[in-house]
Amino acid sequence: MSPEKQDTLLKMLILSMASVLSFSTRLFSVLRFESVIHEFDPYFNYRTTKYLAENGFYSFHNWFDDRAWYPLGRIIGGTIYPGLMITSAAIYRILQLVHITIDIRNVCVFLAPLFSSLTTIITYLLTKELKDAASGLVAAAMIAVVPGYISRSVAGSYDNEGIAIFCMLLTYYMWIKAVKTGSIYWASMCGIAYFYMVSSWGGYVFLINLIPLHVLALMITGRFSHRVYVAYSTLYCLGTLLSMQISFVGFQPVQSSEHMAALGVFGLCQLHAFADYFYPYLLEQF
Repeated sequence: MSPEKQDTLLKMLILSMASVLSFSTRLFSVLRFESVIHEFDPYFNYRTTKYLAENGFYSFHNWFDDRAWYPLGRIIGGTIYPGLMITSAAIYRILQLVHITIDIRNVCVFLAPLFSSLTTIITYLLTKELKDAASGLVAAAMIAVVPGYISRSVAGSYDNEGIAIFCMLLTYYMWIKAVKTGSIYWASMCGIAYFYMVSSWGGYVFLINLIPLHVLALMITGRFSHRVYVAYSTLYCLGTLLSMQISFVGFQPVQSSEHMAALGVFGLCQLHAFADYFYPYLLEQF
């Protein structure tokens, strides 16, 4: 076996071990007790997921749950981030299509450990893009066992953070790829990943403020380029339009103050690109 193949095999082995470790360290509640949903919010999420799996998306979106916020009740479609429920229901339907019989409750219980393994992989890819493969393996091993993340993704803790951390890192990875390549394809993938994040957790506000902050820093330091312009313009336009399709978000991306930084940086991008385009012509004239 050539040294290159040995290197690839060793990397895959370490990454696989980190993913298995990430999954297994979150199973102690199931191994010690049983496969149950614990805490209040996770159980509400489980009830809505079960309703979605049994009745379909349109019934779920228009469902008035009279058992929540008693005695007022709650219109589910307009008061939750549906990404968690849709993900679980989609996995449940796929398993049913391939004739793997599993209860929707078990899908909900093991969803967070499953996504923690995916988070380990995406952490490796993100760090590899930023530094190198060795740093990526170290980062993957660390996020597999970091206590703060374990506490929010343990088996049975069926809450938004279980998939949202994966969505956040996936969006950052796509953003780095878009900035490096200047490709509309990667920028569009970043917009779709951002939409998945918006549908999953209210913490998407971190993304839509940190990415514009990165672009602003590139402008200030003189490293703004056509690649950054294409990446951010595509991400902002596509991501904003898609995020507004979530009923709970609505028109907040163009109305609320926490989204104004992204809009302001988008405007600065247009001015910067306009100035860069006309600057050579002005030099010729003067």
